[in-house]
Formats: sequence, structure tokens, C-alpha cells
Amino acid sequence: MKDDVIWIAVAESSAIVRHGMLAILKHIPEMARDVQLIEVTSSDALENCMQAHVPDVLIVDPAFEGWFDIDGFKADARTADVKCIALLCSITDQNLLRKYDESITLYDDEESVYRKIDALMHAMKGDENDTDALSQREREIIVCVVKGMTNKEIAEKLYISIHTVITHRRNIARKLQIHSPAGLTIYAIVNNLVELSDVKM
Repeated sequence: MKDDVIWIAVAESSAIVRHGMLAILKHIPEMARDVQLIEVTSSDALENCMQAHVPDVLIVDPAFEGWFDIDGFKADARTADVKCIALLCSITDQNLLRKYDESITLYDDEESVYRKIDALMHAMKGDENDTDALSQREREIIVCVVKGMTNKEIAEKLYISIHTVITHRRNIARKLQIHSPAGLTIYAIVNNLVELSDVKM
């Protein structure tokens, strides 16, 4: 992944389904990373997307534009590393689904969608433990917390919403199992995220 940004393309012919999927993805609690979405409406648009910016994840209806050639897509050197998620809008052959990295159905709730995508992101990074899973943005937030900044001040400094700051802090606490500013301070010093002089006493 590039610079801790997840690029997700949604390839679906149905505007209703496509826009619904994009709406859910826009509300991902950033999964510790920034998310950029690409809307794909046709095979030509998919080809243009692959030439302009190969996404990290492609969410695609197996019946996209008649039938999506998952084998050809995975065999292409440009797209071999793209994680493919089947967007199931109808009954699909289970043997075909084995070729996808994951599947999402129209009946999955938002939390289930987030969980599946987050698991794929961790697999892509080869995360061995939660500490390694800290994103650059999470490290920046830890530094801000250690410096004594409020959520509002952090949001203003990093040009993100307060809700996003809170989400990041929740993810940091879950990953590190550290639930206090004092604990984060010790973590930041031990892991060379801050100098002792940066710590607000």
C-alpha cells in the first residue's frame, strides 16, 4: 500500500448497489488508514482505472459486465497483488468464489464489511502483531497525545475530524492495549516516537 492510503475500487453495473457500497465505505472508521474510493461503472472504466491507479482492493460483482474474468485479472502482472472481494448480488458458484480473497453480500452489515476489509489490509501488510500494525497517522496521534493536545487540537493540527481522532485513539488502545496517556507516553519514549523534552509534564 502507498503511504498508508488504502485505494478501494468498486466495480458494479447497478448504480443502486454501487452507490450503496460506496456510501458504506465512506463511513469506514478509517481502519487506521486513509481510504480513497474509485467508482467503476464499466469494463472500459475498470481498464482506465488500472492504467491510472491500481487499487489495493477491488470490490467487484462476479457478474460485472456479463462475467468478471477473475483468472485473467489475477494473471495480469499489474493487478496480481490486488485483493479481490466478490460483491454478491445473486447466487454465485462456490467454486468461482474460491478465486476471490473475500466476499461481501447485500445482507452484510457495515461492521461485517469493515471487518473483512480490515482483515485483508492486515494480510496485505503481513502484520505479525498489533504493534507493527500502527499506521503513520496513529503514530502522529500518539505524539500529539503525549504532547498534551486535546482531541480538538489534534484534529485541527492533522486536518481530520474529531470523530476520526477518536476512532484512531480507540484503534491505538485496542492494538497496544494501552488505555491511558501515561501509558502512551511510556510507549512513545521506549519506541523513539518522541524525545523526553517533547513530553508534557
